[in-house]
Amino acid sequence: MGKNSGKAKGGRNLPATVIGIDIGGTGIKGGIVDLAAGAIVGERFRVETPQPATPEAVAFVVADIVAELSVREGAPPAALPIGVTFPAIIQHGVARSAANVDESWIDTDVDALFTKVLGRDVHVINDADAAGLAEVQYGAGKGVNGTVLVITLGTGIGSAFIFDGKLVPNAELGHLEIDGHDAETQASAVARERLGLGWDEYSVKLQRYFSHVEFLFSPELFIVGGGISKRSKDFLPKLSLRTPIIPAELRNHAGIVGAALQAALHFKSEPVEAK
Repeated sequence: MGKNSGKAKGGRNLPATVIGIDIGGTGIKGGIVDLAAGAIVGERFRVETPQPATPEAVAFVVADIVAELSVREGAPPAALPIGVTFPAIIQHGVARSAANVDESWIDTDVDALFTKVLGRDVHVINDADAAGLAEVQYGAGKGVNGTVLVITLGTGIGSAFIFDGKLVPNAELGHLEIDGHDAETQASAVARERLGLGWDEYSVKLQRYFSHVEFLFSPELFIVGGGISKRSKDFLPKLSLRTPIIPAELRNHAGIVGAALQAALHFKSEPVEAK
């Protein structure tokens, strides 16, 4: 039997390393993930997202990133799958929406496309879902049972709904209607800039949003991610909730780590030694 990195929440053995890829509207990032530590081995590798970001163009960039990472020390063997995040609703590997990428992605079987182009198994997951998995396994949500909601504040509002360590995929909580508005048009990080809100004013918007989500789901914990989480001391202390609310820990690496974890959880064979 090959060497294991440890166990996922729920007791499942994981391989030692897996490649994770995080696709965004402006950049595509990849790294070799040590699944024992939930950390990237060496430097992550980033390439600009092609424009237009069509399925074929993006697939070839992902293939280039995987080729670069596969020759590095500590790279996993080709028998292991690749994990990829994508900014869309992902249902059984198929994109059902498209955010910041070409609309031709809608109804594309992303799993099948990437698997064909890369010549190895690929498992695709929504980007916010990947960040949520990473935070619960390795970050701010580690050891927390019950419902954990990871909310990312960025261009929009992303969300991951996790119960007892298991992901409930594609929970689009940024699109809840609050006071007649799509929530992310009022409470995302970009909305704060667009509306010219100071931290006190922005906190009022966040209070309304998180109070509503808290009432609907009664979570054990809120974890706030996205780039704005670096400024969490400017707004989290201003919120009044029953539920603890804390900043994410993995930040910019959460997508890559979560993608790798998602792929590892799909691997059915015996784990294999890294190179």
